[in-house]
Amino acid sequence: MDEKKSLWQEFTKGIIKENPVLRLILGCCATLAVTTAASNAIGMGAATTFVLVCSNAAISLLRNIIPNKVRIPAFITIIAGFVTVVQLFIKAFSPALDTALGVFLPLIVVNCIILGRAEMFASKNKVLPSIIDGLGMGVGFTAAMLAMGIIRELLGAGTVFGLPILSGFMEPIIIFLLPPGGFFVFGMLIALAGKLSKEGHAPESTACAHCPLAQSCSKISEKQGKGAAE
Repeated sequence: MDEKKSLWQEFTKGIIKENPVLRLILGCCATLAVTTAASNAIGMGAATTFVLVCSNAAISLLRNIIPNKVRIPAFITIIAGFVTVVQLFIKAFSPALDTALGVFLPLIVVNCIILGRAEMFASKNKVLPSIIDGLGMGVGFTAAMLAMGIIRELLGAGTVFGLPILSGFMEPIIIFLLPPGGFFVFGMLIALAGKLSKEGHAPESTACAHCPLAQSCSKISEKQGKGAAE
């Protein structure tokens, strides 16, 4: 039961609490570049999730074999192998998506999310938790990109997945398809994720006793009181 609970926590942490995009602020380049359409966001998210899961599993299996001095080059080589598989698959079965993602598809190799999970988690844990960690982070990454893609496509083009939604209701706001609109939506989603993760809330107790300067403050108050009495 405890093991299942632990695996569930490993999976869910990447969705909100440690979302790689909205909480850890990783992979921002690809996130801002390809989220002009929801379909692009889904494609990029699925490709990254596949690489995350497979590279985490491979690195976890080889964690006791890879020498510590060459672990980063070894991790990059493993990741690059899985990225090549994904790229060739997308080129064969979805040329339009390959064109839409462009250079950001092969750049998954140097995505900070994947290398970060390899270094911080997969290289230190067993295979199953590493797979779950990669899957959770991938789902969180995909969810963040999909949210950005839907908002930007809806407001910027009036469509979602290419289907007209706002036609006849309002004119598209083109700026949401441009970098400034991307940064604006990104900032709003970061704020929302911070709110949902309960960070930035007011402390439960704000009395003077909990202030780190309380002791020095009380001494000053005593001196002032004695001076007034004299």
